[in-house]
Amino acid sequence: MARDTGETNGRANRTMENIAYIRQMLAELRMVAENEGAEMLCYLIEMAYVEAGDVQSGRRSLSINHAQRDKATRMPF
Repeated sequence: MARDTGETNGRANRTMENIAYIRQMLAELRMVAENEGAEMLCYLIEMAYVEAGDVQSGRRSLSINHAQRDKATRMPF
């Protein structure tokens, strides 16, 4: 069981590091959008930035119930 706990903690740490990285990139993207005068992009990026901060602080869970949400269809990956 100790190994499972270590793996879980490692994954949780990696997840939080990834959220911190995403938040940092969003801050940079916000500056680019502002310099270009893209007000709607600024707003949307700010919302994502706030969301990432809420996840980092524990005020919001990482994800919502997957059974009750619609998949994003327009984002190419």
